[in-house]
Amino acid sequence: MTTGRLEAFSDGVFAIAITLLVLEFGISEDTEDLGAALLHIWPSYLAYVTTFLTIGVIWVNHHQLFDLVARVDRPLLFFNTLLLMVVAFLPFPTRLVAQFLQGGDEQTAALAYGCTFIVLAVAFQLVWRWMSAGRLIREDVPQSMLDGINRSFNPGLPLYLGVTALVFVSPLASIILFLALAVFYALPGSFLVRRR
Repeated sequence: MTTGRLEAFSDGVFAIAITLLVLEFGISEDTEDLGAALLHIWPSYLAYVTTFLTIGVIWVNHHQLFDLVARVDRPLLFFNTLLLMVVAFLPFPTRLVAQFLQGGDEQTAALAYGCTFIVLAVAFQLVWRWMSAGRLIREDVPQSMLDGINRSFNPGLPLYLGVTALVFVSPLASIILFLALAVFYALPGSFLVRRR
């Protein structure tokens, strides 16, 4: 099976998930000071930017990984579906952070957010590890490139685990570091960008 249908379906899920993030914004109609109300929802902006960039980076890297694939098999379809399930779930913990980071149970909201990112990292690892070990990669892809991608995947899960653990010290710092991770993986020289 070629990758076309899988990529089209994946693109649709990424697009829907990233679009749903904007629904986290809201101002009460009876607000007397719109400026103050807009400033008051700063956790919504932080959660939105962090999750939007994360989904964007995942989409770019997903696209670049599937450029290397000659064919897909049934297990890869299911691993990719698991990845997409977590991506589609991201608007929910994003809403929790937007609602509770400023007050209430911010630690639980940030923990739910972090745990979702951990599951996301595991799902992306499963996609890549199956793809690279299952003879699905095109024959013309050099081993040095595959080794580089493996190295770029190795710190992902430990980093997400560490940033999630930081929730117990500072939920806000944890969310800021999730944003920093998204920016890091978007920079040239990180992940697959360096292969081009």
